[in-house]
Amino acid sequence: MSVSVLSKTRARPWPLATAAAVCLLSFAAFWVAQRLAHVNMLDVMVYRAEGETVRAGGDLYAMRATSANLAMTYPPFAALLFVPLTLVSVPLMRTLATAGNLLLVVALVQLSLQLVRPALSRTDLWRTTLWVAAAVVWCEPVWTTLRYGQINLLIAVAVLWDLTRREGSRWAGLGIGLATAVKLTPGLFVVLLLAAGLLLWRRDRAWNQWLRTGVTATGVFLATTLAVALALPADSKRFWTETLFATGRVGFAEETANQSISGVLARLMHTDSPGVWWLLTAAVLGGVAMVLAVRAALCGDKAVAVIVCAFTALMISPISWSHHWVWCVPLLILLADRATRAWPVTGAVALAFASFALWWVPHDPGRPELDQNAGQMLLSAVYPLTATALLVGYVLTLRRQNLGGQTLGGRAQESQAPESQDLESPAPEPHAPESRAPEAQALGRQALAKE
Repeated sequence: MSVSVLSKTRARPWPLATAAAVCLLSFAAFWVAQRLAHVNMLDVMVYRAEGETVRAGGDLYAMRATSANLAMTYPPFAALLFVPLTLVSVPLMRTLATAGNLLLVVALVQLSLQLVRPALSRTDLWRTTLWVAAAVVWCEPVWTTLRYGQINLLIAVAVLWDLTRREGSRWAGLGIGLATAVKLTPGLFVVLLLAAGLLLWRRDRAWNQWLRTGVTATGVFLATTLAVALALPADSKRFWTETLFATGRVGFAEETANQSISGVLARLMHTDSPGVWWLLTAAVLGGVAMVLAVRAALCGDKAVAVIVCAFTALMISPISWSHHWVWCVPLLILLADRATRAWPVTGAVALAFASFALWWVPHDPGRPELDQNAGQMLLSAVYPLTATALLVGYVLTLRRQNLGGQTLGGRAQESQAPESQDLESPAPEPHAPESRAPEAQALGRQALAKE
């Protein structure tokens, strides 16, 4: 019998005030540590420059900002959202960005808990949220998100807000639609929603939550994009016809911070353009992973479906900087909740995201990643290797469960059949064995679950 970490938390609960105090202390220490590290919050300065360009009526995609000469890479809708950053001073903007991201850490943890364990009481939910937030704020993707003043936490919260709404909610889909209009990558969740929703509709011939959310997200994305095209026609035309396909604007593929398949292949091949090898690998891995995500959705395992989809998007994207991997937070919560004898796996995954191992290799503007040795390649691929290992482990677990269920089901069926039949006894009904087979398989699956 397995007992989840959340159940253990309820068995010996700490007072809510204690959890809040520990979380506040952790966040305060985090704030001090970032100030001592002299973080530059480079990306939030780029966001501010984008907002200023919109106010000035300039060319968004000709703009360059900060000493790093960074360009805008998001759709033009994002620049409209960044306009409020121009209304306050730079020091106040940085303070508000840090405070806002710390609040988003709490929101991300709470929504992840609702996704994984929706039956938690309000008190247990808040207590567990504060304890977990106090710890995960120190993992590398979250640290780096706040270091740069990035919007990754906001995107993840918008997606999870949609996916934790109650059945029949008319608002579900709003967050994913807006997130996709800001950063495109969350569009893979729309694919998951529509694929699972259409398959469920085909089976049940009824409107379902997956399909409703997917249609709403699609409508919100299209409406937002069209509205922005009317407000910023030149910038919209340039983005959708030119900038979208210029992946080199984002950065060099081989950089150690790029934790996508493209980055791994670029470092492995000592090139800045893995080309067709990336396309083939991304297509195969992405296809397999999305099949698993849709399968989980159809089986009612929403948490697995959502997290597999999130990590698929990170893996197949041309550029996935390490701070994009804030989806490690719901992943760790899912692993901890379902851990039985697999605690070493959960601990290893937590260590991978808390170790900062990808930064142990040489990395500087001289592009040393183009000449890495085998050990450096392994360290700089820590996130995609972890995700791939978990995906393979999930496939093997499914296969083992299916084989186990079939074996136990067959044994249960055999135990119900007579070893020999008396010639004088009445013959059994022709369809009796088949009618008992589903019950026997169900007993087999229950027996496997109890082991």
